[in-house]
Amino acid sequence: MGCTFSGLNALYDAVNGGGDVWINETRFKIVRQLGEGGFAYVFLVKEVVSDSSASGGGGGLAKKFKDPSHVSDDGTYAMKKVLIQNSEQLELVKEEIRVSSLFSHPNLLPLLDHAIISVKPTQEASWNHEAYLLFPVHLDGTLLDNAKTMKTKKEFFSTSDVLQIFRQICAGLKHMHSFDPPYAHNDIKPGNVLITHRKGQPPLAILMDFGSARPARRQIRSRSEALQLQEWASEHCSAPFRAPELWDCPSHADIDERTDIWSLGCTLYAILYGVSPFEYALGESGGSLQLAIVNVQIKWPAGPKPPYPDALHQFITWMLQPQAAVRPRIDDIIIHVDKLISKFSQ
Repeated sequence: MGCTFSGLNALYDAVNGGGDVWINETRFKIVRQLGEGGFAYVFLVKEVVSDSSASGGGGGLAKKFKDPSHVSDDGTYAMKKVLIQNSEQLELVKEEIRVSSLFSHPNLLPLLDHAIISVKPTQEASWNHEAYLLFPVHLDGTLLDNAKTMKTKKEFFSTSDVLQIFRQICAGLKHMHSFDPPYAHNDIKPGNVLITHRKGQPPLAILMDFGSARPARRQIRSRSEALQLQEWASEHCSAPFRAPELWDCPSHADIDERTDIWSLGCTLYAILYGVSPFEYALGESGGSLQLAIVNVQIKWPAGPKPPYPDALHQFITWMLQPQAAVRPRIDDIIIHVDKLISKFSQ
């Protein structure tokens, strides 16, 4: 899908007060805001179905999707609105749309529709474009949201649920790593994993936010290239989940998709304990997050009673190899997690 510049997509002025938005030929009513960050806002929206499309069987969106599972039962979706101030931000949003459109996997959040429109800057608003990205809605929130709730209740995921959630994240990531050339997500963390609770089944886990996803393999052959990579990573890869080679890149290095494996190991730890294995360093006097990561100084907290099995701790340690060249690849991870699921399934 290309990016659309069209007056048809014009946003009605009442976005923050509950108005209507057009994304291409489909009209949505804004129900409420779900979140915000930087120049982006996420809204819960509901498709406004005209009488003609209703009589034709389903809303206008239903006819656009090849995969019927993407059609919402109640017409609600999540809409991300991005305020774009310059050409660099515009290119980043276009790249996010392009990359998101490459992927098709049940454990990766699909981009359902999108539009980019030109707007006139005003005295109050400096942006010159607005982007609208439409996704399925998952109201149970992210792993990060769930971790905060569980922490207040002193609850933990069962070993079985931990492994099932992690297995699904791995399945989505395998799809990205299987491209030629492979794509790295570059920002795997609990805040980018949506969770949907299901009765009698493990939670459904879906990896989202491909704004940092790029072809994974990069040859670094000079100090300036190494510094460029570090600067890029500082902007796009969340610090507590960032691989050591992205903190301190050698002047001669081959970077590949195993930067994601490091983030996976940190995320598995966070499914167990609610935080990255290195965030403790932020609370220590004189503590350094970078040193804790580069030196792989993991601290294992007291977990639930009974505690998680040592096999999970060993699994995490295996992924958190400081040298990327000896880190396992996603296929190795999946083989191992499947063995653990067989061992600990209830």
